Amino acid sequence: MSKGETVAQAPDETAAGTLAVTDSRTGQQYEFPITDGAVRAMDFRKIKTGPDDFGVLSYDPAFLNTASCRSAITFIDGDKGILRYRGYPIEQLAEGATFLEVAWLLRHGELPDQAQYDQWVHDITYHTYVHENIKSFLQGFRYDAHPMSMLCSTVAALSSFYPASKNIHDPAERDLSIIRLLAKVPTLAAFIYRHIKGLPFVYPDNDLSYVENFLSMVARMSEPKYESRPVFTKAMEVLFILHADHEQNCSTTAVRTVGSAHADPFSAVAAGIAALYGPLHGGANEAVLRMIEQIGHPKNIPAFIEDVKAGKGRLMGFGHRVYKSYDPRARIVKRLADEVFQEVGMDKDLEIALELERIALSDDYFVSRKLYPNVDFYTGLIYRSMKFPTDFFTVLFAIARTAGWLAQWEEMLLDKEQKISRPRQIYVGYGERPYRSQLRK
Repeated sequence: MSKGETVAQAPDETAAGTLAVTDSRTGQQYEFPITDGAVRAMDFRKIKTGPDDFGVLSYDPAFLNTASCRSAITFIDGDKGILRYRGYPIEQLAEGATFLEVAWLLRHGELPDQAQYDQWVHDITYHTYVHENIKSFLQGFRYDAHPMSMLCSTVAALSSFYPASKNIHDPAERDLSIIRLLAKVPTLAAFIYRHIKGLPFVYPDNDLSYVENFLSMVARMSEPKYESRPVFTKAMEVLFILHADHEQNCSTTAVRTVGSAHADPFSAVAAGIAALYGPLHGGANEAVLRMIEQIGHPKNIPAFIEDVKAGKGRLMGFGHRVYKSYDPRARIVKRLADEVFQEVGMDKDLEIALELERIALSDDYFVSRKLYPNVDFYTGLIYRSMKFPTDFFTVLFAIARTAGWLAQWEEMLLDKEQKISRPRQIYVGYGERPYRSQLRK
């Protein structure tokens, strides 16, 4: 397999029956094929009242029931609590894989053999350094700038350092851009952390693993060689795997949409970071910690729970847009959190979190609504135990999700059906009206 080549494409379409439609306006009947459980939206354009009619549109705010692509990367069954990358259960990958092994899998569709993996790790390790001008760029931000704003801006700026990345149809350039992003986003994230803390930047140590190198750039002080705590290294590796991809979520859709205009991958990933910045998306684990701070003490939990039931508050970190049973990632992170807390100990915030979990899992109000703890509930607690600032949590999410974004971006680019994204609208404004100025002249 040559560099830049992907081997796993979307499977062939499978037709299974038809949908019969009768237009009550005209009495006309139509029959549309059902393929892979879906009807093509463009088929509805055939339903017209006359030759001047545009045709019927499908109206779907927030794309709750619209498939924008056919993808072979990530499978989710929200009702059954299933998450698989390229067919591999997330539980098995979290147990035995490395993050870079998963990053290869997401992109290429198969697990790497030893030679492929060694070359992949070597290439990414070789590109961990960033141009010295990036340091000046980062130093232009205030010390209290939000780290996600800094990351979004800096990743976008990388496209100006690598103008050849615009040659997105060149497999070699595409391969190099993907490697550069996977290699440099952790370096940028670590530099941002050090900038916020007012500490000197720590350069990559290419003798360390991907995760250990990141932790070294974040935490290393005067020691000649950084050694991370094994429980933290394992936690970060597993969390990166769990967050590597999650199908067509808001940020992945942003990456695909910007990428559909044939922008370079640095710009497309910057768009994903901007989407991830939102508190309804990547900022959810940050919101969990802020909720815990708001509760303040375990004794305040009953009153907080009653406020949630009365609609006066929101229980952050519970429930999920996709998963209608237990988030499979949450089970993994729960066990991981237990290992971390056993080493670092308990504190008041952790007591609050565990009591919230206990109540929510035993209260019929939450159980009947399938509001189970999701991955964000435990992730924030682990990151907090590692002494990361709360507003840095989403940056950690972005490091991991870069692998999925790039796999999705390349799949979109190689999909012959994809064109520049351009949703339709239903216009509800004024009809034509004459201009009469309301200004005094």
